[in-house]
Amino acid sequence: MRRVAALAALLVLGAAPVPANRPVSIDLPFDATLFPDLGRGAPAADAINNNCLACHSAEMVLNQPALTRAEWAAEVTKMRSVYKAPVAPADDAAIIDWLTAMSSRLPAMRSSLSASG
Repeated sequence: MRRVAALAALLVLGAAPVPANRPVSIDLPFDATLFPDLGRGAPAADAINNNCLACHSAEMVLNQPALTRAEWAAEVTKMRSVYKAPVAPADDAAIIDWLTAMSSRLPAMRSSLSASG
């Protein structure tokens, strides 16, 4: 009886699908939206457009909760240190300035992006 049970177990296990270790390709939608300039006297969007769009869409960033300057600074540091983002430390201040200014304008920016997209 043990032999029959062992043989049955081998047949069941042998019939189980073997996971394929093949590369998987995922096509992401193209998004050419740039981070907008925030207007006269506000930080320019050049640094965030040049550094952050390689991994993040503007829509994704603009759908984040409003954060303080210190919280945005921690996010920029995390992107570089944890996720190895190739962001030059010299660009940190400009990126953080833009993100902080953007946080105060989130509702208006979200509605303008929705209207244009």
